[in-house]
Amino acid sequence: MTPAPNLSVETQLADVCGHTMIAGMDEVGRGALAGPVAVGVAAVDIALSQPLPGLRDSKKLTVRQRQQLMETIPAWASTAVGMASPDEIDTYGLSAALGLAGRRAWDQLVTQSAAPAGLVLDGNTHWLQNAPTELVEPLAPLDAHVILQTKADATCATVSAAAITAKVTRDAYMVELAKLYPDYGWDSNKGYGSSVHRLALTERGITEYHRKSWNLVPAAIQPRLL
Repeated sequence: MTPAPNLSVETQLADVCGHTMIAGMDEVGRGALAGPVAVGVAAVDIALSQPLPGLRDSKKLTVRQRQQLMETIPAWASTAVGMASPDEIDTYGLSAALGLAGRRAWDQLVTQSAAPAGLVLDGNTHWLQNAPTELVEPLAPLDAHVILQTKADATCATVSAAAITAKVTRDAYMVELAKLYPDYGWDSNKGYGSSVHRLALTERGITEYHRKSWNLVPAAIQPRLL
């Protein structure tokens, strides 16, 4: 059995920072055809915390398990979710949009709680640095000591909590969008490229919630807003 996420990396980072408030951050929605990208951040005081029972890689949890964890995560960690819209993805590119969503999440977090001294960022690149300068200038500065950790959502408790929070939040948003455009199946596929979603793209074209720069429909079909 794969070990549950723990606070080992966060504890080591706290030792480096000389402060026990540490956060983890992860993104969701990178590969979706419609809807925003979302970035979650979760911060805990390492000196006062133990890993939250039930945390796992968000992709390996059922919908029910994620929803149950969302009932306990807020009492364990300070959390926030930032998003970047399809228009921002089209304008600035996916990498920049992820950075922007992350900086928005960070801004929300430090507005509502003490700023963490360290941040565990999932992945092997510092994608927060790609955020468009003109859009992050009004936001809270990222003063934390940032470390990169691949597959951190499976090993680091704060990153796991951040990923679950981001996914549940984005999924709920896509369910609401599905009420506006039910033919695309967003209530079940959450904007990803399912057969139902791709068929609707072919028959109906794109909506204002699609990532238009991704060339989602055959060239012979003119994209159109519904």
